Amino acid sequence: MFSAPHDWPTRLPSLADAYAPWLRDHGSLTARIQQRCTQFAVQTMRSGDARIAFDESNVLEIPSRQFAYSREVFLLADGQPVVFAHSACTLQSLRGAWRSMRGLGNRSLGSLLFTHPLVTRQPLHYQALRSTHPLYRRAANALRNPPPILYARRSLFTLHHAPLLVTEVFLPEILRLPK
Repeated sequence: MFSAPHDWPTRLPSLADAYAPWLRDHGSLTARIQQRCTQFAVQTMRSGDARIAFDESNVLEIPSRQFAYSREVFLLADGQPVVFAHSACTLQSLRGAWRSMRGLGNRSLGSLLFTHPLVTRQPLHYQALRSTHPLYRRAANALRNPPPILYARRSLFTLHHAPLLVTEVFLPEILRLPK
């Protein structure tokens, strides 16, 4: 089991109260959004081999300069982006346990993670992302007036001992969804 140190804490950042119900939920984020909108969609921004952030390499226990597989999508509720999701796994895992990642297309990763009986999830970690963080910048591309902070959570999923790191950045529009 992977137990690499996370740079992100396991407690919510201060001032995240409005986002707390979304950040703390341990179930399928996709299912929760689908319950609160008429039309749900996944918009794939990129997927393929990439150099991932140092803190992600650390969690996946690979050298920081080594390529990994990365997928980035926006989750849309009634046409509005509400979450920017970034996932990463080693290339070895992509050829093995996580090979179905390549065929997801515009389907939600949650459709795989929360239906496979052998997938396990480690605890959630949280971060208040500022404009200097690469994930903030990519998430903010969907926003006209990005706020100074975007709240994110991250967790490590494993399948057959292969790690998959999933980071979800919550966009302000998510607060407009019915509770």
